[in-house]
Amino acid sequence: MSFQDIIKNSILETLENNTLSTASICITLGIALLFSLYIYAIYYLSQKKGFYNKQFNIVLGVLPIITAGIILAMQSNLIISLGMVGALSIVRFRTAVKEPKDLLFLFWSIGVGIILGARNYELALLICLVVTILLFLLELIPEGRASVLLVVNMDREGKEDELTAAVRRLTGSFKVKSRNRTMDGTDLIIECRTKQEGELLDAVSSLSHVQSASVIAHDGEAVY
Repeated sequence: MSFQDIIKNSILETLENNTLSTASICITLGIALLFSLYIYAIYYLSQKKGFYNKQFNIVLGVLPIITAGIILAMQSNLIISLGMVGALSIVRFRTAVKEPKDLLFLFWSIGVGIILGARNYELALLICLVVTILLFLLELIPEGRASVLLVVNMDREGKEDELTAAVRRLTGSFKVKSRNRTMDGTDLIIECRTKQEGELLDAVSSLSHVQSASVIAHDGEAVY
């Protein structure tokens, strides 16, 4: 028996063993529906404090069912498997994922669908439990104090040394992120960490050549 015959017999044997009945298809898709509702509920609960995107949540609720159906079809027919690989290889998604947590839920939803399509229900249940526990447990860990942006507009007589001295007294560390000089004066953007934002704003505003000052919170994605 040649190597090609061995591969051919192995593929045929695998397809024969993976023959799906109507009952097994209904059971798999029914379980996928339950997991879809579970992921939908977890996303809704985890996003109550943030920006909730209902349309994205609907996508999360449908993805496991679609993915499980694709995996079931690929198991039962070699031609469908090859065609599905070719079709998925040319798909390009243009929608950008704005929140990192949304990316987590997206992979979770697709992964559960793949596992359910392979009819490994225990693994899917275990993954859902572990992800849920980690998701809410890590939310309880307090964040470190985020840095803020101090935006200062000085006139032409203003001295940067006086400004940085005032900032240094009330912050642990700071860094000048942007410096813009015009005919009217100087505009500075300083990134700093402080627990005394009000005192910092008062100290900077009290400088004689400072025309305006403001403190802006940011998440590290600011563009200057």
